[in-house]
Amino acid sequence: MKHLLSLSLGVSLLVLGACSDSNDMPHDKPMDDHAMGEHHSEGHMHDHMDGDMMEGEHMMAKVFIVSPADGATVKSPVKVVFGLEGMEVSPAGMGPENSGHHHLIVDGEVPALDKPMGDEVKHFGKGQTETELELAPGQHTLQLIMGDKFHTPHATPVISEKITITVE
Repeated sequence: MKHLLSLSLGVSLLVLGACSDSNDMPHDKPMDDHAMGEHHSEGHMHDHMDGDMMEGEHMMAKVFIVSPADGATVKSPVKVVFGLEGMEVSPAGMGPENSGHHHLIVDGEVPALDKPMGDEVKHFGKGQTETELELAPGQHTLQLIMGDKFHTPHATPVISEKITITVE
């Protein structure tokens, strides 16, 4: 029994250590495969236990884009400010149960809700609440989705409305 407890503690510490290295990524660039590391490996265990436990706590959570406004005409670089109510922002790999970090979808669709998010979103794993985007002239869509400490959407997903902007 002592050996099983020691093994469980050791594995838990390894998983937490592997997940905490994503704090080194730049604030306005998506994480590359190397930076995502263990978050995408088959061996990375995340059973949503924390997500299931917090479901009732953040059912009223709301993520939204403060600026630019839906329908706005802007110039590049575009400053995007994130808003969050009903839960805390915390860096990837850490934070209390009722927390997470922002992921921005640019000109895309909401990713799979049952696995860690990858290159289809821009990751803000340091807990950033704004960014500047270089966008080509034309129409673009922006949408936020919160991810837990493992970059996985919460058991009850916290997703913003999609907005459309025009870049001059």
